[in-house]
Amino acid sequence: MSSLKTTSGASLATEVLQAFDNLNGPQPGYRPAHAKGILVIGRFTPAESAPALSRAPHLARSATPVTVRFSDFAGIPAVPDNDPNASPRGLAVRFHLAEHVHTDIIAHSVDGFPVRTAEEFVEFLRAVYASVHSTEKPSAIEKFLGSHPAALAFVQTPKPWPSSFFKESYYSVSAYRFVNREGTSRFGRYRIRPDGAGEYLDDATAAKRAPDYLFEDIKTRLARGSVKMRIAVQIAAGEDVVDDSTAHWPADRPEMDFGTLELCSILQNNDSEQQHIIFDPIPRVDGIESSGDPLLEPRADVYLASGRRRRTQ
Repeated sequence: MSSLKTTSGASLATEVLQAFDNLNGPQPGYRPAHAKGILVIGRFTPAESAPALSRAPHLARSATPVTVRFSDFAGIPAVPDNDPNASPRGLAVRFHLAEHVHTDIIAHSVDGFPVRTAEEFVEFLRAVYASVHSTEKPSAIEKFLGSHPAALAFVQTPKPWPSSFFKESYYSVSAYRFVNREGTSRFGRYRIRPDGAGEYLDDATAAKRAPDYLFEDIKTRLARGSVKMRIAVQIAAGEDVVDDSTAHWPADRPEMDFGTLELCSILQNNDSEQQHIIFDPIPRVDGIESSGDPLLEPRADVYLASGRRRRTQ
């Protein structure tokens, strides 16, 4: 498969959006992936040990308001929650630091990513599309997966059905460089987990659930009271690759507590707010920096282009 030739972040973002549009069909007013979502609001409380990791402002405050978006993967807003295309689930957190000042975490429910670069991601999406519209054997996606072992591993990773968005675990795609007030830096990846054990359904049980069972569960649980989730950061060792989203670190790498999300209610005017908000995979805050992962800048460009398009539709 020929490599993608682009001359700017804007043109690459256009390639990504077009590849998603080809797969899903145009969905005006929605994201090209993770189209089906819901925004909830609450607060973030940092862990006592978190300032030792980073001097970021939300780790030096007693609490920070947050907006959190839970989502299904597909670029189709009506995808059933029990459809295989709804996984991996998404979670995005916005920390409101001041008026028009914020930093975000973007994560999904599979620990890893299929490709290292945005150019490869476009090839991946195009291979999926070509395979749907061709009887060629081996198919385009089979050829792609055969030459991209990380993508094959991602596709084959088990993706169990969560009983609730709140009972799922989420992982940041990229690593980040965390710097504390003493100037000590560590590379790490976010992990966002339930307050308590995760809960998953077997295939037969999931198939019997309503198409919106995860979204209805959010409304039901928050009507009863707030729900907590925990944020941790897995810390890389010196020999670990930190600028490759497909590189897994050994499971015994230590984790540092980052803080707790307490989610309280559904955000009002949810549909219009979802159309407006644009999450950013680049932290853009003192104390948390890019790791140099080549996916970060293109992802930010795609999210911005998608958001601008969404707001005008």
